[in-house]
Amino acid sequence: MATNTLVLLLNQNYEPLNVCHVRRALVLIDKGKAEMVENGAGIFRTTSRIFHLPTVVRLRYHVRRPLPMRRLTRREAFIRDKYRCQYCGNEVRPLTLDHVVPRVRGGKHEWENVVTACMGCNHRKAGRTPREAGMTLLSKPTRPSTTPYSLFVPYLESRTEWRKFVFAD
Repeated sequence: MATNTLVLLLNQNYEPLNVCHVRRALVLIDKGKAEMVENGAGIFRTTSRIFHLPTVVRLRYHVRRPLPMRRLTRREAFIRDKYRCQYCGNEVRPLTLDHVVPRVRGGKHEWENVVTACMGCNHRKAGRTPREAGMTLLSKPTRPSTTPYSLFVPYLESRTEWRKFVFAD
């Protein structure tokens, strides 16, 4: 069994909750906590049973959860800034993270103070603010919007069968 196959987990009201591995989905189904909505990942045989591998499962009970918050990671910052240096605008690799107000001068490690920068611009700016270094930002750093659906968009290119659940009208 390909235990790394991904499964979309839906709440009781068909709202997308999470993405889990097929093994976790089979455990939820076997314990009666979830039901298979769509299958298409094949079958799994044990000595006594045959399981249809799900691609989408729905919980039998409603789960209340707070709106997820995006964590500030290198990858998320690169995605927010579209893999572009926020000082010169070049799409070069490798990119670095730069604190607009340097941490040694009281700047915090938060969405509103972190931008992506190429190595040249990061070294040129050094431990100064953009104004002191004579550099301007292409765009003001902000916290990216968080919707429950934004968590699932990266999977939709390869998992087209999930679209009707993620973008339900």
